[in-house]
Amino acid sequence: MAKNFVQPGNHITLTANGDVASGEGVLTGSLFGVALTAAASGSPFTAGVTGVYEIAKAGGEAWTEGAALYWDDSASSATTTASGNTLIGCAIAATATAATKGRVRLNGTVGA
Repeated sequence: MAKNFVQPGNHITLTANGDVASGEGVLTGSLFGVALTAAASGSPFTAGVTGVYEIAKAGGEAWTEGAALYWDDSASSATTTASGNTLIGCAIAATATAATKGRVRLNGTVGA
């Protein structure tokens, strides 16, 4: 292994820009993750940036399997609306309009 290898990067430590609850989606700059631990504002917390998570879903929209998903930071939810939002991954299952949560495979990359 390379001497400069640091970690696999599936879970990373970030600094909370506000209080963070475990299981909550968090956008730090253009990096999205799901908080694995709770933290007070200014404190470090661990976030999962790859894998499949069930997270808050924008109301009024249905997801299709494989649909690209974006994080709407102002609404703290995943959405199919790209404009003004950050790409976070894709839906792994169809999700009904009335559902408040959906399953997302995080892409582990910085969103655009």
